[in-house]
Amino acid sequence: MRDRYRPLVARLGCHSDLVDLLWEVQAESGTSHAYVMPGVAGGDARRHPGLLGADLECLDGVWRVARVLPGESSDPAARSPLAAPGVNVRAGDVLVDVDGRPVDPVTGPGPLLAGTAGRPVELTVDPADGSGRRSVVVVPLADEGPLRYHHWVAGRRARVRELSGGRLGYLHVPDMQAGGWAQVHRDLLVEMAKDGLIVDTRENRGGHTSQLIIEKLSRRIVGWDRIRNGGTESYPQAAPRGPLVSVADEFSASDGDIVNAAFQALKLGPVVGVRTWGGVIGIDGRYALVDGTGVTQPRFATWMEGYGWGLENHGVDPDVEVVCTPQDWAAGRDPQLDEAIRIALAELSEHPAATAPPFDEL
Repeated sequence: MRDRYRPLVARLGCHSDLVDLLWEVQAESGTSHAYVMPGVAGGDARRHPGLLGADLECLDGVWRVARVLPGESSDPAARSPLAAPGVNVRAGDVLVDVDGRPVDPVTGPGPLLAGTAGRPVELTVDPADGSGRRSVVVVPLADEGPLRYHHWVAGRRARVRELSGGRLGYLHVPDMQAGGWAQVHRDLLVEMAKDGLIVDTRENRGGHTSQLIIEKLSRRIVGWDRIRNGGTESYPQAAPRGPLVSVADEFSASDGDIVNAAFQALKLGPVVGVRTWGGVIGIDGRYALVDGTGVTQPRFATWMEGYGWGLENHGVDPDVEVVCTPQDWAAGRDPQLDEAIRIALAELSEHPAATAPPFDEL
């Protein structure tokens, strides 16, 4: 295959052409995780936008704050600049100036915030409550991703609580790496204490911790600990008390595929959603080219009960298929999560959650 593509080398005009060619060669293996990652510099930091952790809207040439994301105190990367102590900018407030420069009615504050990530910036705002124009100092973000992610998770959890009457817990697993493992433990004890649990692996970026996740989900309560002047804890701790339902989508990838296949093989509960990504031939990022370009090689194949070697290039078939259409997404609907909640509640009606024995039996 290398000989087949070699004649194209003489036609390369730039490094990007080389990267494209390497992608073509890598693709001939027909496996997932066949990547070419050019060692590109991050660009001019002076032009990187500073982000305020808020949604803005323009009404009649005036730029207002439509929503301030609340932030997550347990994650330093998910701070909310406008909600910082002493700032207190709220929805409806008008952004007037950035560092003394007026906000343009067409382009908004974006150009004025270029290069401000991580350093103090003075904003002049007109509060919506009419209390009078004031100036505040904020430190914009370079990346709103963690902030918006936690806001999305909080919204999903609130939906689960609402539709289940508080009976179901909700855990989102964003990846199978250190960040995802931390996210699981951020809420594990509280969510596992509910009667049932929704495990959401949608858009899981993969990694290597699926065995740890499955170990947690496979626990079975065999005892209880009663605490003097306190509550009751299950033995083992953080074990499911009732039905489990996994939610997966086409972006549940790599170890996100594997965790759902294991979920099915161990009969922990149904998988709801659509067929997962289908890439389980893994890599280790062992090699790089002399210019810093990373290239990958298929190294770890996965066989799973129920799929054999066929999980690669196919993915996990859901037990209950539910498609989230673009129209659903645009309207803020989540039919996959709603169906998972319905299934979990139906299972609870047939098989109630484990509960501690009466205290008066001690």
